[in-house]
Amino acid sequence: MFTQLFSAASLATHSLKNRIVMAPMTRCRTTQPGDIPNALMAEYYAQRVSAGLIISEATQISRQGQGYSFTPGIYTTAQINGWRLVTDAVHAAGGKIFLQLWHVGRMSHASFHGGEAPVAPSAILPQAQVWVADESGKGAMVDCPLPRALETAEIADIVDDFRRGAANAMAAGFDGVEIHGANGYLIDQFLRTTSNLRQDQYGGSRENRVRFLQEITAAVVDEVGAERVGVRLAPFITARGMDCPDIIPTILLAAEQLNRLGIAYLHLSEADWDDAPVVPLSFRQQLRNTFTGALIVAGGYTPEKAELILSQSLADLVAFGRPFIANPDFPRRIATGQSLAQLDGATLFGGNAKGYTDYPAAT
Repeated sequence: MFTQLFSAASLATHSLKNRIVMAPMTRCRTTQPGDIPNALMAEYYAQRVSAGLIISEATQISRQGQGYSFTPGIYTTAQINGWRLVTDAVHAAGGKIFLQLWHVGRMSHASFHGGEAPVAPSAILPQAQVWVADESGKGAMVDCPLPRALETAEIADIVDDFRRGAANAMAAGFDGVEIHGANGYLIDQFLRTTSNLRQDQYGGSRENRVRFLQEITAAVVDEVGAERVGVRLAPFITARGMDCPDIIPTILLAAEQLNRLGIAYLHLSEADWDDAPVVPLSFRQQLRNTFTGALIVAGGYTPEKAELILSQSLADLVAFGRPFIANPDFPRRIATGQSLAQLDGATLFGGNAKGYTDYPAAT
């Protein structure tokens, strides 16, 4: 039935066994102190290698880049060694995995920064919350404070942090990296007029607002090769103060520049709530005409909807998020028509194996 989903695919130089991608999902299971990936995480990802490609949970490139408790990093030796447990387990089971590189920007809390304010393109309150846990592991959603606007001279340091994060990902054994430019985090904050009021070369015009993403991507491509690089963007997501009236032409300009860099793929994160805006067909066609690499789409897709968009050649792969949480063998279940298990929402963030690695495969 799902002939498109289960056909083999190429992603630059990578051969994929199907077109099903496990989307990046924050799960907050690292070892403390140090936000270190561990054997439990290795088991979790290895259980899900039937996906053609796994994209890891978002991973901060520096201490400054963190905005949630217990999320993993990729900037210390211990974190690199911890991620090596994950990539070894995934590769031993026949899977492929990219690491998602992340800087949250203003989507953070002073508790992660020694009491100092998070950073952002401009000092604008995001009207959002992040998950912060105490030493016992008990967490709650807390309001984000007013961020501090980055000085122009600081931006080059963050570009270098992304470059270093990509190099560390290769040292940890990943097949590639995905730059997180979506969902209201730092790169997305630079792209939008609602969160970027800068007067320097990183603000104002579309070209200036895209500059940060372009510099980061160029640095990462220079470090690891274009065939190992993807970028995630989210033009139709409006939460967290991201409702920018100029975002669509800005995203298309970004896609044009990323295409010139020759990256492996663009990952389109679509709004997935009940009354979310429908992505116009005209935008999908414009994006396809602008960007010649692979397109991954994500956002509440059913297998049937995924099959349709693949058959229309408007995407090359489809990413699924929450179905992979409670269904480690999600591709096998949809291929054989088996019912899907439901996730336990209380165990999404933090904790142990419960609600993480204890979901069984279908019989």
